[in-house]
Amino acid sequence: MTMQNKRIIASILFVLISFVCEAQGVPGSMPPPPGPPPPPGFPIDGGLIYGMAFALFYGVKKLLLKRNN
Repeated sequence: MTMQNKRIIASILFVLISFVCEAQGVPGSMPPPPGPPPPPGFPIDGGLIYGMAFALFYGVKKLLLKRNN
């Protein structure tokens, strides 16, 4: 390895180590307060039942039309 390559690698490592050290934060600093609780999940109600009934009706209709042809 030439001297120039060694200097480039050393410079890159120095910059990367600097970023890692900066990411550690200030010792003794307080962590941020916890956020609010997440909202409740999406309710599964009548829409699911109507969708399943429609899918069943549509499937039966397709099967009957396929048998007739």
